[in-house]
Amino acid sequence: QVQLVESGGGSVQAGGSLRLSCAASGRTFSTTAMGWFRQVLGKESEFVASMSGNGRYLYEADSVKGRFTISRDNDKNMVYLQMNSLKPEDTAVYYCAAGQTGWALQKGGYDHRGQGTQVTVYS
Repeated sequence: QVQLVESGGGSVQAGGSLRLSCAASGRTFSTTAMGWFRQVLGKESEFVASMSGNGRYLYEADSVKGRFTISRDNDKNMVYLQMNSLKPEDTAVYYCAAGQTGWALQKGGYDHRGQGTQVTVYS
């Protein structure tokens, strides 16, 4: 049973920073791609960032490139999303997701996600 638990969301003024964390269990972490999605109520989820199980491959959406950084600690089964220079349009529920294989660039490659953590950016 894959379990993903996010933490670190909150409210922050535009230009500020937040760091999201995700604790993973139930799958061999070092061979599992991990990603972050975000979703605004009523809209399709956006694939924000991902990292391969071995940390060699990285994806960041154009909307967050240069501001958000995904990282992982395979010894602790943790994945992080450092979010800097936050904008009001970054407001969403952020979900951590586990891939079916060691690397996945498409949304469909992620078959489990956590309960989500709310990020609100106010101007």
